[in-house]
Amino acid sequence: MQRFFIDECLCAALAATAKERGLPADFGPHMGMAGWQDWNIARFAFENDYIVVTNNRRHFLREYLNYDLHNGLVVIVPNLDRDLQIDLFSRVLDYLSEMNELPVNKLVEVLEDGSIQVREWTSDDHDISHISAPNWGNP
Repeated sequence: MQRFFIDECLCAALAATAKERGLPADFGPHMGMAGWQDWNIARFAFENDYIVVTNNRRHFLREYLNYDLHNGLVVIVPNLDRDLQIDLFSRVLDYLSEMNELPVNKLVEVLEDGSIQVREWTSDDHDISHISAPNWGNP
């Protein structure tokens, strides 16, 4: 089953959105993890089988290069208000539901127009340009 960790750079309502669909989800600050460094969150997610959902694209892409196997990383690319975050995350949940499998070793990015891009993202199979020069002008 998919289990989501919502990073503090996004709104807590994303955890509620997943839970409304019967999916386990936790919001970092509600778990006492406010202010944790991204490398700590990535390690925690790896050790506890979470799919991280974040807006902090560059840092998490770099951190996930340290893992040969991970449950997936979801990046809501634009920095948007709460309602738009919920809409885009809902689209990701729909996509993952249709996928009918965990996004193991996948980077799932959702853009402001609602389009979803998926690619492999591991230490062996990645495009380094996504770290240094994001394609869509993201942080």
